[in-house]
Amino acid sequence: MPYFDTASSAPLHPVARQALQASLDEGWADPARLYREGRRARLLLDAAREAAAEALGCRPDEIVFTPSGTHALHSGISGVLAARRRVGGHLVVSSVEHSAVLHSAASWESAGGSVTEVGVDRLGSVSADEFAAALGSGTALACLQSANHEVGTEQPVGAVADACRDAGVPLLVDAAQSLPWGPVAGDWALLTASAHKWGGPAGVGLLAVRKGVRFAPQGPVDERESGRAPGFENIPAIVAAAASLRAVRAEAAEQAVRLRALVDRIRTRVPELVPDVEVVGDPVRRLPHLVTFSCLYVDGETVLHELDRAGYSVSSGSSCTSSTLTPSHVLRAMGVLSEGNVRVSLPLGTTSAEVDGFLEALPRVVASVRERLGAPAASAEPSGAGSSLVVDALGRRCPIPVIELAKVIGDVPVGATVTVLSDDEAARLDIPAWCGMRGQEYVGEQEAERGVAYVVRRLV
Repeated sequence: MPYFDTASSAPLHPVARQALQASLDEGWADPARLYREGRRARLLLDAAREAAAEALGCRPDEIVFTPSGTHALHSGISGVLAARRRVGGHLVVSSVEHSAVLHSAASWESAGGSVTEVGVDRLGSVSADEFAAALGSGTALACLQSANHEVGTEQPVGAVADACRDAGVPLLVDAAQSLPWGPVAGDWALLTASAHKWGGPAGVGLLAVRKGVRFAPQGPVDERESGRAPGFENIPAIVAAAASLRAVRAEAAEQAVRLRALVDRIRTRVPELVPDVEVVGDPVRRLPHLVTFSCLYVDGETVLHELDRAGYSVSSGSSCTSSTLTPSHVLRAMGVLSEGNVRVSLPLGTTSAEVDGFLEALPRVVASVRERLGAPAASAEPSGAGSSLVVDALGRRCPIPVIELAKVIGDVPVGATVTVLSDDEAARLDIPAWCGMRGQEYVGEQEAERGVAYVVRRLV
């Protein structure tokens, strides 16, 4: 059964499995000890560090192994902010960073620091000039992902790194999604990654801190990993992570060409096969294996369940799949449609037949969900009868407010309006997106007695 969610976690690579089994026999001892077993473990740890440094393009002694990518991000951010307090308390991040970065930023702000979030365009990309403009004399650290985990858009890391260097601000790059495909360009100061993203075992993160970067580890420290990740190293997992990273990199160029062609087929065919779909993210400057699209009039959670029943494991940033019922912060920052969101991220070795099977199953699944929700037919034309209307969708969740809007837009004359009352956070994104897709005018929103009133003017 096809697994199409490697952006969350990749299956264990065969090389990782072999290295893990071998190092369980050789790497169990304390690498800090001088006896034979300890020296053997130390050799394995040092070799893994050298392999990781080669992949990152840095020195082995700049690499620290952490318990996870999230731990690496938290440690990297807190360590630099603490070390550069005399410079200032200002942190710059993009609005589409991984939640681990945004959580660290929120914690820093609650402790008295200041944070600037640099916005993105509808493709999910920051402007290097806008990012540079956010830097100031009191900026202690800047953070920018190399590629987005939800929509695959690659960020202008090289240009931002140059701006940070000129401003004297260290740049931390979250390379969790892009590192399997190649090194990160630019003069970055810190870099983080997570092994389970490239087929290594879970529980291994990487933190690279360039020589000369001021860094003060927070919390209790010990003698291991330069004091930046205290505790006994999981040497078998670290060895497996480094071995699989090297193996994935060796085949990255060939796999990137093949997977990019498969993703291009999905990007092209999905809007042809499924009406009212918005493919999001940069179509060119993107990861080769990832594509995200959103479907009008469907419940994202139901779509994922139905695709799972059809044999396809995918992910979503839709509000309909989260316990908070709020849209993904990435989709919200981009200002794109969030309802019915599907993220497909192909593993190495995905076949053309598997993609064709997905493209065959998807239209049936979406049509079935739309029928159950009572969504309007995509081909329905407005009737042009009636007058301006108010639709009460209070207490009803995505995608119902948009479905109710679509049902009545034809009942008002051209130039008249429909006002949708909704207390669903996703409506703030989905109603304007619907207007853009259906050729109607989004007039705006205003606070109502309960929820928000969204006003749409019929143009066609």
